[in-house]
Amino acid sequence: MLNENIKHFRKAKGISQEEMAVKLNVVRQTVSKWENGLSVPDADVLIHMAEILDVSVSKLLELRQIVVTI
Repeated sequence: MLNENIKHFRKAKGISQEEMAVKLNVVRQTVSKWENGLSVPDADVLIHMAEILDVSVSKLLELRQIVVTI
Protein backbone atom coordinates (compact mmCIF):
# COMPACT_ATOMS: atom_id res chain seq x y z
CA MET A 1 0.00 0.00 0.00
CA LEU A 2 1.15 3.51 -0.78
CA ASN A 3 0.80 4.75 2.80
CA GLU A 4 2.99 1.96 4.18
CA ASN A 5 5.59 2.47 1.46
CA ILE A 6 5.83 6.21 2.11
CA LYS A 7 6.46 5.55 5.79
CA HIS A 8 8.90 2.69 5.13
CA PHE A 9 11.07 4.57 2.62
CA ARG A 10 10.96 7.80 4.65
CA LYS A 11 12.19 6.00 7.76
CA ALA A 12 14.78 4.05 5.75
CA LYS A 13 16.19 7.40 4.58
CA GLY A 14 16.21 8.69 8.16
CA ILE A 15 13.88 11.58 7.36
CA SER A 16 11.31 12.77 9.89
CA GLN A 17 7.77 13.66 8.92
CA GLU A 18 8.63 17.30 9.56
CA GLU A 19 11.68 17.16 7.28
CA MET A 20 9.66 15.45 4.56
CA ALA A 21 6.95 18.06 4.87
CA VAL A 22 9.44 20.91 4.48
CA LYS A 23 11.02 19.27 1.42
CA LEU A 24 7.58 18.79 -0.17
CA ASN A 25 6.25 22.21 0.86
CA VAL A 26 3.37 20.80 2.92
CA VAL A 27 2.61 20.68 6.64
CA ARG A 28 3.67 17.71 8.80
CA GLN A 29 0.04 16.71 9.30
CA THR A 30 -0.27 16.14 5.56
CA VAL A 31 2.60 13.63 5.64
CA SER A 32 0.94 11.97 8.63
CA LYS A 33 -2.35 11.69 6.71
CA TRP A 34 -0.57 10.06 3.77
CA GLU A 35 1.16 7.57 6.06
CA ASN A 36 -2.09 6.74 7.84
CA GLY A 37 -3.97 6.23 4.58
CA LEU A 38 -6.31 9.16 5.19
CA SER A 39 -5.30 10.92 1.96
CA VAL A 40 -2.90 10.47 -0.94
CA PRO A 41 -0.38 12.84 -2.48
CA ASP A 42 -1.13 14.23 -5.92
CA ALA A 43 0.99 13.13 -8.89
CA ASP A 44 3.43 16.06 -8.79
CA VAL A 45 4.08 15.57 -5.08
CA LEU A 46 4.45 11.82 -5.56
CA ILE A 47 7.13 12.37 -8.21
CA HIS A 48 9.01 14.81 -5.98
CA MET A 49 8.67 12.44 -3.01
CA ALA A 50 10.16 9.58 -5.02
CA GLU A 51 13.14 11.79 -5.88
CA ILE A 52 13.65 12.73 -2.22
CA LEU A 53 13.40 9.11 -1.10
CA ASP A 54 15.60 7.94 -3.98
CA VAL A 55 13.07 5.36 -5.19
CA SER A 56 10.90 5.08 -8.28
CA VAL A 57 7.28 6.14 -8.29
CA SER A 58 6.47 2.53 -9.20
CA LYS A 59 8.23 1.37 -6.04
CA LEU A 60 6.20 3.83 -3.94
CA LEU A 61 2.98 2.69 -5.59
CA GLU A 62 4.07 -0.93 -5.36
CA LEU A 63 3.35 -1.48 -9.03
CA ARG A 64 4.33 -4.91 -10.23
CA GLN A 65 4.86 -6.02 -13.76
CA ILE A 66 2.53 -8.84 -14.62
CA VAL A 67 3.79 -11.29 -17.19
CA VAL A 68 1.13 -13.25 -19.01
CA THR A 69 2.15 -16.36 -20.89
CA ILE A 70 -0.09 -18.03 -23.38
